[in-house]
Amino acid sequence: MKRLLIFVSLLLLTGSLSFAQNSATATANLSVTVGAEAAIVVNSSPAFSSTGIFGNYTSTTALTYYVRTISGGSVTVEITTDFSTGGVGGGPSVANPPTSGDTLNYTCTAVAPTTGTSTPCSTALTSSTTAATTVVTFGGTTQSPKAGAGATTSWTLINDPSYKAGSYQAVATYTISAT
Repeated sequence: MKRLLIFVSLLLLTGSLSFAQNSATATANLSVTVGAEAAIVVNSSPAFSSTGIFGNYTSTTALTYYVRTISGGSVTVEITTDFSTGGVGGGPSVANPPTSGDTLNYTCTAVAPTTGTSTPCSTALTSSTTAATTVVTFGGTTQSPKAGAGATTSWTLINDPSYKAGSYQAVATYTISAT
C-alpha cells in the first residue's frame, strides 16, 4: 500500500508537471530612415485685375508647402505656357513681349516653418519661360508643420496699350525640392 501511495504521488506529480507552462521572450529591432520630403499645393490664383487707365495687372497665387529637409531645398516657378506668342500687335507674352520691358514680375512671402528657415525672394523677380526662378529657399533641417505652411507669389504684369485686346492665360508651374 505504501508503494501504491508513492506511485500515485509520483504519477500525480508527473501529471502536474506536464501541464506547466514555460514563458519566453523575443525582441525585434525596428528601424526607420526618415528622409527629406516635400510637397506643394496651389490654393488659389485669381485672375489678374487692373486699377485705372493702363494700370498694371496684379494677382496673387497662394501656396501651401510641406517640407522636411536635411541640407536644404526650394520652391521655384516657371511659366510653362505663355499668355500668347506676343510680338508687335500681339497679346502679353513673357518670352516675346510686344514692347521691350513688358515683364511679368513677382514678389514672395513665406510663413516661417516649425523648425529651420524659409526665405522668400527678397526683391521682385522677372519670370521666365526658359528657366525656373526661386520663390522660397529652405535651410538645412527645416520642418514645416504637418498641416503645411503658407507662401504667396504676388504677380505684376505690365499693362502695355499695345496689347491686342482679348483673354489670355499663362501657366505658372511650381516645383518644390528637398535634400
